[in-house]
Amino acid sequence: MRIIEGALTVAGLLCFTSVAVAKVPEAEAAKLGKELTPLGAVQAGNASGAIPAWKGGITSPPAGYVKGQHHPDPFAGDKVRFTISSKNVGKYEKQLSPGQLAMFKRYPDTFTMNVYPTRRSASYSQKYYDSTMKNARTAELTNEGNGVRNASFGVPFPIPQNGTEAIWNHLLRYRGETVHRTIQQVAPTASGSYVPVTIDERAIWAYSQPGATTETIDNKYAYFLQEVTQPARLAGNVLLVHETLDQVESPRSAWTYNPGQRRVRRAPNVAYDNPGTAADAQRTSDQLDMFNGDPSRYTWELKGKREMYVPYNAYKMHSDTLKHDTLLTPGHLDTDYLRYELHRVWVVDATLRPETSHIYARRVFYIDEDSWQVLAVDQYDGKGNLWRYSEAYTINYYENPLVWETAEAHYDLQNGRYLVFGLNNEGEVETFDKPMELANFTPEALRRAGRR
Repeated sequence: MRIIEGALTVAGLLCFTSVAVAKVPEAEAAKLGKELTPLGAVQAGNASGAIPAWKGGITSPPAGYVKGQHHPDPFAGDKVRFTISSKNVGKYEKQLSPGQLAMFKRYPDTFTMNVYPTRRSASYSQKYYDSTMKNARTAELTNEGNGVRNASFGVPFPIPQNGTEAIWNHLLRYRGETVHRTIQQVAPTASGSYVPVTIDERAIWAYSQPGATTETIDNKYAYFLQEVTQPARLAGNVLLVHETLDQVESPRSAWTYNPGQRRVRRAPNVAYDNPGTAADAQRTSDQLDMFNGDPSRYTWELKGKREMYVPYNAYKMHSDTLKHDTLLTPGHLDTDYLRYELHRVWVVDATLRPETSHIYARRVFYIDEDSWQVLAVDQYDGKGNLWRYSEAYTINYYENPLVWETAEAHYDLQNGRYLVFGLNNEGEVETFDKPMELANFTPEALRRAGRR
């Protein structure tokens, strides 16, 4: 798998539109932990030196960090290398996506990118690395790419052979064994006004439990519970999801509880392009976490890698000293609090299958080579017009080494609005070690909670 720096690897990698089931050849798998990182990224830096070599990422938190705090910025001393604006964007367009270029055009006076030194900070546990390197030799796609088998705990396909494998790496990436967070979702109007929606989320990541494999999790890789607590008119609405590994064999199961009706109902529409919870139609259900759910409606084409300016190490945005009113400005987030770096990303082009439907006819995903986190997405409508651009603002969590977004933003290039999901600057940070019982992730548990 030959990597061509700064360009799509069409010649060296090929653009797979079909789903291969063959395992990675041993000669390729043997590169993991050597010329490739344990997760499949190129260990070396790029030719210019702007992207450094990966040397293990963040292995210890900054001095003074205490578990439970917002995570202090380990790179607070970094200075802005340069700023991209509408005036000089042409100089950098080869390292920008169509969605990013559209943001400069849509907001020529206010949208900028402060580019900082590249820090390859992504880090995970040795157990995660070991499992990933094992998966490279055993994991396979099943059912035309709609499921995964012979994998456990780590990234299933660190050396992806097609776009379907790459998106599964994002879907099954490590986000702890459990997570509990209370966050805010906001969808400002074009003028900047908004009503925050406070959401309490809990999840059990079945695939990441000790000893779990794709064969032992009963086709369910995640259990997800989401309750709206504010504003009062929405408080008490609860969503429960059992996320299945193969959604063709067994579709996602979802239920909702409405406090006004005091009833638990099946919710088959919590998927695909149905509106997200309390999102004012500014994101779809499958845009949460940049992409979630069933991949079967799209053809996933692996275009290779490119160098790109992407949001990264978003500790400044994550800070508990930053107020939401400061960050949320008309049109887009205040870019003074965003950090962009030059990184290599996998490019996956998803096109809607003719026999299916979705409001996005095409989606182009830009996936971090060091973590398999989707960092940015360009989304197109049925006429081929660029409609929305999305960004994930990630940090490395010190208490349980992993990379995950501290927030995500979805920008509507047509109506001038945007939605941000995950804000917790004014609240508590995520916890990844809270004991949770599967018995609390059932429709019966929702009914009992409603009766109380």
